[in-house]
Amino acid sequence: MTCIVGLVDNGKVYVGGDSAGVAGWNLTVRADQKVFKNGSMIMGFTSSFRMGQLLRHAFTVPDHDPRTDIDKYMVTTFINAVRQCLKDGGMASKSNEVEQGGCFLVGYRGQLFEIDSDYQVGKPIDGFAAVGCGAQVAHGALYATSELDPRKRVLLALEAAERFSAGVRGPFIVEVSS
Repeated sequence: MTCIVGLVDNGKVYVGGDSAGVAGWNLTVRADQKVFKNGSMIMGFTSSFRMGQLLRHAFTVPDHDPRTDIDKYMVTTFINAVRQCLKDGGMASKSNEVEQGGCFLVGYRGQLFEIDSDYQVGKPIDGFAAVGCGAQVAHGALYATSELDPRKRVLLALEAAERFSAGVRGPFIVEVSS
């Protein structure tokens, strides 16, 4: 349970997240952040704190061959490295020969990507995305606030998700690409 929000504005990527750790009816506000920078990327995760720990501390962002367009890089080189990291860290699962990881957002080179649990790479046409139990509320807030400052939009989306989802809690963290 969580809410991670990503937004592209004027070539910068903003990723924000909450601090809730939820297991059933139990809620813990966690100090370990769900949004962080790793090399040239900003990431925000849901699904599993273990996955987030691996992405933050064990994952090395692979080199991006300048001859490879960004979409191909994300779908191949990047995802292959993520899959290997999650396998090595005991996080990836396999059932009926289908591999599963978790959901997270990635900001890279002024673009926003949504990675789903089956490792598909999505790129939102609206320039924003949200994942976690508060995602639908956050999407509505992002849609309705298109005229506001991008950092304020991210925070309002997270505040709306906290208000209307039992699995979302502040404090909120926002990172911005350079």
